[in-house]
Amino acid sequence: MTLTENDLALLAKKGISEKKVHDQIETFKEGIPFVQLEKAATVGEGLSKFTEAEEKALIQKFDASQSNLSLLKFVPASGAASRMFKALFNFLDAYNPANETLEAYFERTGDKALKDFSEGMTNFAFYDLVKQRIAGKTSSKDEEVYLFVKEMMSEDALNYGFFPKGLLPFHNYGDHTATPFEEHLKEASVYAKTGDTAELHFTISEQHGDMFNTEFDTVKDRVSTATKTSFNVSYSNQKPSTDTIAVDMQNEPFRNSDGSVLFRPGGHGALIENLNEQDADIIFIKNIDNVTVPKFATEVADSKKILAGVLITAQEKAFAYAKNLDTDELTADQLDEIKSFLESDLNVRFSDNFSGFSIGEQIEILKDKINRPIRICGMVVNEGEPGGGPFWINDRNGNISLQIIESAQIDMDKEQQASILKNSTHFNPVDLVCAVKNYKGEKYNLMNFVDVKQGFITGKTKEGRELKALELPGLWNGAMAFWNTIFVEVPSSTFNPVKTVNDLLRPAHQV
Repeated sequence: MTLTENDLALLAKKGISEKKVHDQIETFKEGIPFVQLEKAATVGEGLSKFTEAEEKALIQKFDASQSNLSLLKFVPASGAASRMFKALFNFLDAYNPANETLEAYFERTGDKALKDFSEGMTNFAFYDLVKQRIAGKTSSKDEEVYLFVKEMMSEDALNYGFFPKGLLPFHNYGDHTATPFEEHLKEASVYAKTGDTAELHFTISEQHGDMFNTEFDTVKDRVSTATKTSFNVSYSNQKPSTDTIAVDMQNEPFRNSDGSVLFRPGGHGALIENLNEQDADIIFIKNIDNVTVPKFATEVADSKKILAGVLITAQEKAFAYAKNLDTDELTADQLDEIKSFLESDLNVRFSDNFSGFSIGEQIEILKDKINRPIRICGMVVNEGEPGGGPFWINDRNGNISLQIIESAQIDMDKEQQASILKNSTHFNPVDLVCAVKNYKGEKYNLMNFVDVKQGFITGKTKEGRELKALELPGLWNGAMAFWNTIFVEVPSSTFNPVKTVNDLLRPAHQV
């Protein structure tokens, strides 16, 4: 592969080394092997489910510790809303109210998404705003639906397809509408504040920075007054240095029509670098669109406190043992106790020949296993939602570990692997509580715990030509592959994503 002077200048501008590009091209050539599933993580087999009394104790554990901890809510929020409105864009392309009725259009296309949208229109938080903007311009119900959608989506109107999802009106409170950004502030005031202050960090696209600042200025007084909380909000962007090179079908750099090499964003796995720059004792991670209205808020907050209670309980023991490993002369029995804790509480697995190692070697292995970031991952009972899930996997070095795995990482042509996926019981709602410091209070370098071999290669097209793109290991997949992991069942009521606009018609988004 030969890089031109212009290519090298582009690499320098993005902060990407030549070696990284060569490594990525080697990855395209070699391919990324499928993950080897051992079995699904189920209740009692790598996934915890607590009784009501246990949950209450865990909430109390967190409540008692909260004032002594620095807490942060980390929200990946850079997604544009264009995919959310795919059905509306399709409708504008396919329908002309001058030529046919809506009924005829539904009959012709079977467009159920648009039918549901039109029937539920008055229940959207943005209904009144759009209705006012098109008032007096429509002569029939069919034309009203068409102009309503056009007003939402047109670049010279509301242009909702350009908006970041976090700044769309999701919930209607009568005297105002609330965006996911505002709902995350409210939520943070319940479980992610120390004293009277809640810290939040949003990863956003660079072009949306002013929009988020404006939204914060608009809502902060209202939310602060209602929640008796002050908010420190910070932002970061996905780094250009995490972009990945695209290649053609011969694994040569894909070049744009102007001859420049095409780089593409590396996916949400790039955000491990943004997370690595945060400093807090406990970090809550949750996607921007997973919010709800007040009637479900207590259940959501309690669930987060339970996960944090699990984290604090596990971490206290891990810190005590890590300190012992550093300071004490340990007996074989004490080492067995630490190994047993790692296995039972942190789901760590050891090789069969561990017992054959010397005391010194065992101590080094135990130190390596215990001195890692910890993540507690909420898991929802699988009711057919798409997404990854909790599994035991066997990696290329023969190590067995708990991981969150996406279906794209699984070889569906292998009957046994497909069967493990099919019979899995839970899926990943992206609901994490993380600890990123050791017992001395020093932050781990999270980049040391990434499995670079857990990325994704996908097929795309540009300018009518096929290309291959490389996604970095996902933030909660390979980017956290070497963390210590605990999976916990959480109620499905805590998972209320908005993948399509019609999801806003669900009860969780109706005030």
